[in-house]
Amino acid sequence: EVRLVESGGDLVQPGGSLRLSCEASGFTFSRMIMSWVRQAPGKGLEWVSTISNAGVATYYADSVKGRFTISRDNAKNTLYLQMNSLRPEDTAVYYCAPGDLRYSVTKGDSWGQGTQVTVSS
Repeated sequence: EVRLVESGGDLVQPGGSLRLSCEASGFTFSRMIMSWVRQAPGKGLEWVSTISNAGVATYYADSVKGRFTISRDNAKNTLYLQMNSLRPEDTAVYYCAPGDLRYSVTKGDSWGQGTQVTVSS
């Protein structure tokens, strides 16, 4: 059974930083391209970032480029998202998801509960 557990979300002031984690199990993590997706209040799903299975290639939405960094530790079956210079518009529930979701985002049955990030003064 695929299981994805996100953590690390919090309330943070504008300009602050957070590091999200996603622990994966139930599939061969090291072989899977992984993505981060977010959903702001009252809005649809938005792709944030994608990383290749070996972590060599990374991709970012224009809205987070230069501020967020995606990474992974295949030995720990864990995906990360380092978020710096946070803005109020980054407020959302963040999900990790298997696959390359750059061009189409559909919530899958395997997705976890997500982790809430709130950026506010």
